[in-house]
Amino acid sequence: MNTNRLSPRLEQALSDQMNTEDLQSRVYFSYGIWAADKGYGGISNFLFRHAQEERDHAVKFMQYVLNRGGKPTITALPSPGQEPQSLTDCFDLVFKHEVDNTTAIYNLVNIAFEEKDWASWNFLQWFVKEQIEEETFAMNLIDKLKIAGGDRASDESLFTLDKTLETLPDDAELAQNATGANP
Repeated sequence: MNTNRLSPRLEQALSDQMNTEDLQSRVYFSYGIWAADKGYGGISNFLFRHAQEERDHAVKFMQYVLNRGGKPTITALPSPGQEPQSLTDCFDLVFKHEVDNTTAIYNLVNIAFEEKDWASWNFLQWFVKEQIEEETFAMNLIDKLKIAGGDRASDESLFTLDKTLETLPDDAELAQNATGANP
């Protein structure tokens, strides 16, 4: 008996998003490595923590597909791309990635709505809310850097920003609670 409660289209789209979240994790790892190499240990740590959050999102998609009787498909991931050229570039890229991810989540919501898959539509509302938090997180990074002076910031301002981000709690409380064991 077929117990899969997902359409082939939605199952594939959810699997694709699982892989996208995994790629986002790798992107944040690569930006964290770049920041560490530049001497920004606090910013690096912050980006590494965010990379783990993105991985937890991938696990959340995987678990949902499995719970609905589907089988998620893992695909090869592309390279995270070029390194940022500056902190401004890094934070702008973070924002761009989050906006692109929001667009992908909205596409999933549209598919679930079109197919009248209310369980999936409901599941995806967590991610809609999460993307508001993610975009806000990215905009706050850009604002903090602007306040510090942008790419022309003094060493003292950058040191303070680095230390602030090192100890700053992640804004996405729901995402903080999601782990591999508890997606």
